[in-house]
Amino acid sequence: MNEFSTSSSSIAPLCRILSEKGSVVLIPTETVYGLGCDATDPVATGKIYDLKKRADNKPLAIFVRHVRMLDGMGIRLPKAAEKIADAFCPGPITLVVPDGRGSTFGFRIPDHPFVLELLEQYGRPLAVTSANLSGEPAALSVKEALASIQGEPDAVVDGGALPADSKASTVIMVFEDSSFKILRPGPVTEDDIRKALAGL
Repeated sequence: MNEFSTSSSSIAPLCRILSEKGSVVLIPTETVYGLGCDATDPVATGKIYDLKKRADNKPLAIFVRHVRMLDGMGIRLPKAAEKIADAFCPGPITLVVPDGRGSTFGFRIPDHPFVLELLEQYGRPLAVTSANLSGEPAALSVKEALASIQGEPDAVVDGGALPADSKASTVIMVFEDSSFKILRPGPVTEDDIRKALAGL
């Protein structure tokens, strides 16, 4: 298991690891520690499911550097999702939107300088989920994360202990008609969202 700090010098070796088939990394975010991999690598995403003991029918959120990354993935945001993204991204909110193929697509732009730099240099989206067993509390340190999951990631980025009151991101589903539903409460509240959508 490779170990890194959140210095810029860690980015290049992490990018090399992420590009290797089946590789999973443990990274800090502004909310909780997460397990991430190249979003286009089914072997690596399968490994994340195994590490978390996560149900196969629960999709992973996709980390992108900016909304423009979604264009290359064929994702078109409903107007309300655009406004929410403008208001709260980068930040602790995960948007779930129609994928244009009869299903949904969840994405987040994390407000963490190291992760944003990693996404910028890697140039491809990452599939990321909280680094804990499914249904268990989120991990706020590398030690907690490694003690919680079933196995080891290929690389660990230690960003130190996160604040004790840290919460996983708000998860919100935004429908084609721009109505929305909060799937998981978090730092961004329903009131915050309604204010951002005022006048839509």
